[in-house]
Amino acid sequence: MKITYDPDAISLETLLDWFWKIHDPTDPRGVWPDFGPPYRSILLPADEGQRNVVERSKAAAEARLGTIATQVVPLAGTYFPAEAYHQDYAKRNPGDRYVRRVAIPKLKKLGLSTP
Repeated sequence: MKITYDPDAISLETLLDWFWKIHDPTDPRGVWPDFGPPYRSILLPADEGQRNVVERSKAAAEARLGTIATQVVPLAGTYFPAEAYHQDYAKRNPGDRYVRRVAIPKLKKLGLSTP
């Protein structure tokens, strides 16, 4: 998922803090409940400045959590957005079992509004 954000409204550091909290970044199998290579935890900083912030954040998370499986890989090539039915999925499908059992609890954990 590509995150587009306004750094005047929220910092990359805050987004990364949320990232470490909403899944188990120590699990190399993927992000529960989806496992396998397509579901692995990965960060793709767009430039060297973002990479530095990401690496510092990862090191801090590793100090708290132990070995982090999340890979940090430079963003390269063309970005292909997910299909339209995946866009704003939780908002458009608040009754979906995955949304109720996985997405909404993650939003609540961060103190964010839910669909």
